[in-house]
Amino acid sequence: MIPAHKSPWFDRIFIRYNEWYLLRRNFHSFTLSGELDSIAANQPAVYIMNHSSWWDGLLIYHAFRHASAGDHYVMMEERQLRRYTFFGKLGAFSIDKSSPGDIRLSLRYAAELLNQGKRVWMFPQGEIRHLEERPLTFRPGIGLLLRQTAGSVPVIPVTLYYGLYQHARLQASLHIGAPVYQDWSRLSARACASQLEELITSQLDQQRAVSLTNDGELPGARDLIRRRSSTDDKYDHYRRIRKR
Repeated sequence: MIPAHKSPWFDRIFIRYNEWYLLRRNFHSFTLSGELDSIAANQPAVYIMNHSSWWDGLLIYHAFRHASAGDHYVMMEERQLRRYTFFGKLGAFSIDKSSPGDIRLSLRYAAELLNQGKRVWMFPQGEIRHLEERPLTFRPGIGLLLRQTAGSVPVIPVTLYYGLYQHARLQASLHIGAPVYQDWSRLSARACASQLEELITSQLDQQRAVSLTNDGELPGARDLIRRRSSTDDKYDHYRRIRKR
């Protein structure tokens, strides 16, 4: 497995490139509802999220760099990390799902990060799946990790929903649920995965329903990138001027 090797100087460069060149050019809006730091500052946590797009990693990186004081790490498929090695400088570490031995090494590495008070992100689906695919199917790796950790590490459910509503560019909304505290060692790995699978599915379905009703907006959400004027916005502005 490939461990993370964070680079502060590279992070300072990439955070600007990611926001100003990648996200603002491709997204009309990116909003956050809920709190990434709903736990104590020095407390470890596992963040689990649905995985439906290549953009997921870049969006959560932007979110935790702007809305969290924690030290975050992200589990990433080894094939992709070897292709985009710079993600390792931002806190990504690898997992090779084709190798049981590598899976054990990656989960042990993640458990060590948690025992050091770090925050670890996982995509329990294990691969990119269509946003509307149901049921969400979680691999048992999340359960294997939780059973290795010391004590009751909180799991924070995160859902990310994308849509094209009234604008030409994508709108993305990130919703953070309440931390889940449990003695994970009392459950089997499969039972852990099943319980969290149901939680994320329910949260994502609720977020989808609200988003479709409110043109992608969630109540109380705050902007993580400055909104760009779309063609509709410019046309509406032009119409208002004509009516004066």
